[in-house]
Amino acid sequence: MDLGALSSGLLTGLREGVEAALIVSIICAYLARTGNRRHFPTVFSGVGLAVGLSAVLGIALFLTVGSFEEPYEQLFEGATMLLAAGVVTWMLFWMRRQAASVKGDLQAAVDRALDEGSARALGILAFIAVMREGIETSLFLTGQAASADKGAGSVLLGALIGLAIALLLGAGLYQGSRRLNLAAFFRWTGIALVFIAAGLVSHAMHEFIEIGLIPFGTQTLFDLSAILPHDPEAGSLLGQFLRALFGYTATPEATTFAVWLGYLVVVLTLYLRPIPRLPARPDGSIAPAQS
Repeated sequence: MDLGALSSGLLTGLREGVEAALIVSIICAYLARTGNRRHFPTVFSGVGLAVGLSAVLGIALFLTVGSFEEPYEQLFEGATMLLAAGVVTWMLFWMRRQAASVKGDLQAAVDRALDEGSARALGILAFIAVMREGIETSLFLTGQAASADKGAGSVLLGALIGLAIALLLGAGLYQGSRRLNLAAFFRWTGIALVFIAAGLVSHAMHEFIEIGLIPFGTQTLFDLSAILPHDPEAGSLLGQFLRALFGYTATPEATTFAVWLGYLVVVLTLYLRPIPRLPARPDGSIAPAQS
């Protein structure tokens, strides 16, 4: 069992799962409050379909990564890691901008579906909302599994545990629980995901250096193997944990380290900057943020 890979997958499954659970709980709570519980099965059918398709996509991506030979394997793995990091970065900033208005927007969409008398539209709404999270999760987990060496199974197990916890939190949110500070939860898990994404980006650079796609900055910048090795044979559990969770390496190339540090500085600076106060609409709701 790779504890670092398990933790990495758990964090991803928990973060993405809570986002999906939050959306579904808002839809169901609003339906219940407006006397439309009869539409719950339609919503859950859309959720189930989205979860199933996301799982199929994730399995297909993971099997595709392992089916190539050198140098195409490194090229595909590197591209998958970059795509996963790009998707999660976009997701973090999208969620940051939309958090204030997502509840009102969802309730407005439910109202439109009810006004039109189409229960199918509710299922489609739930499907689209969960499928977006599912695609992001599949891509990110595939990138993590590809960079986790032999810890792919631990990444998957951690993700399943995280999703199970998210399901329980979603049930609590539906029941009106206020114990979970969602703003703090999304902020701190977002910061952790930025570090994980930085590790994926730097690992992708390493894969490209291995096949000669990046010919510069290939020299080892420093060597911490005597202090904190990442190689499993060296027996350092902390080094293995940091490698699986954040892409740590004791012997980074100049390019991989520069990319890792640059990504962290730029993305964290933008992610942690204060969100400007948004103007209120005439009906008292918050207008969505402009990108």
